[in-house]
Amino acid sequence: MALALVLLASGFEEIEALTVIDVLRRCNIKVVVAGLSAEPTTGAHDVKVIPDTSINKVKVEEYDAIICPGGNPGYVNLRKNAAVLSLVRQAFASGKLVAAICAAPAVLADAGILRGKKCTIYPGMESELERVGGKVQRDLVVEDGNLITSQGPATALHFAFKVAERLAGKAVVEVVREKTLANLILK
Repeated sequence: MALALVLLASGFEEIEALTVIDVLRRCNIKVVVAGLSAEPTTGAHDVKVIPDTSINKVKVEEYDAIICPGGNPGYVNLRKNAAVLSLVRQAFASGKLVAAICAAPAVLADAGILRGKKCTIYPGMESELERVGGKVQRDLVVEDGNLITSQGPATALHFAFKVAERLAGKAVVEVVREKTLANLILK
């Protein structure tokens, strides 16, 4: 069973974080939610989530994927945290899946892993990726090697299924898409 790590900082975008967590778990992927601390983390719209652990206890080698939801100021809080940047760098360097949505691809930019990579971000923030040599695409979800990026809350389901496909395979994802009726709205 694949193991995914979702990083949460105060001000995270609830749709992005919770959609990813839910879809991955439905696809039989174990998900660990790591907060910047072990205390409940409050999202941008006042939804509180109790992390499973704090990032200080995370060993990146135990995970198959690391995922950063966006949200404001969630992505700012992630990008200001040296431990987050270190985890992202370690995961990327070891070939693990690294995924970010909305404004959180800026975290990947700060971690220095986007040079020459196709990527996307919340519309209007493209300069965050371009300044580090990222090749900005306009697609809702962009894959390049072990990177997956996406644009925002409305793309969360697309993003979550793409991450799940990489960790659990297309067959598992198709079953979950049908059971959730996502197959009716996502092409």
